[in-house]
Amino acid sequence: MDELEIDAVAEVELDDPVLVEGLPGVGHVGSLAAEHLLEELEGESTLVRRIYSREFPPKVSVEDGVAELTCAEIYAVSVPDGRDLLVLTGDHQAQTNDGHYVLTTAFLDIAEEFGATELYALGGVPTGELIDEYAVVGAVSHESMLESLEDAGVEFREDEPAGGIVGVSGLLLGLGERRGFETACLMGETSGYLVDPKSARAVLEVLETLLGFEVDYETLDERADEMEDVIGKIQEMEQQQQMDVPTDDDLRYIG
Repeated sequence: MDELEIDAVAEVELDDPVLVEGLPGVGHVGSLAAEHLLEELEGESTLVRRIYSREFPPKVSVEDGVAELTCAEIYAVSVPDGRDLLVLTGDHQAQTNDGHYVLTTAFLDIAEEFGATELYALGGVPTGELIDEYAVVGAVSHESMLESLEDAGVEFREDEPAGGIVGVSGLLLGLGERRGFETACLMGETSGYLVDPKSARAVLEVLETLLGFEVDYETLDERADEMEDVIGKIQEMEQQQQMDVPTDDDLRYIG
């Protein structure tokens, strides 16, 4: 197998499409958002490209006993009364620095092939603690994009995210800008400890406002409720452990 192989699964005509990237990252925010978008718009989506690479982990996924080599996928989505979409999703990112560049370049090539000039990378920004109110933090390739994103509820903070943006999301901004794309990264706040459906919803709601589509959130909210149960159990365990820690009085010894 070559370093990079792209299967052209289908050809479609799209009207002024926007590439939306949702690969795994902090809190799986981006991948959850992309998966939910495709589930809710399934009737309007078509798989158009599969991207295989030696830069992905050496594994296959197995469903109902059938194996499939790890890959990234791009779906074309025709959105009624909104901008058409190219949704990039997958189970893995590249394993090396060079691999991130190779794959991001391929994603940008495909975006150009379908006529996209605007990109949105979806992800999470870790807070290090559990949160109740989910803000969406942004970064853009062009200053001219700031106002419209701020109007949609995106926050731009000085020196945040700390340490910059790594992986495909960061390179879509950097390489995309060099190739003339208008690119924004939308990062939902998340603890960074667990899969975070609430953060994914916050990001999708901003994207709805920007691109003019509508989706239902019932299934994503159900996943959020499940995670709330998990968080509650973790907090109960932590409280119990704190109660079980012996005090100085418990450790005193009379003999």
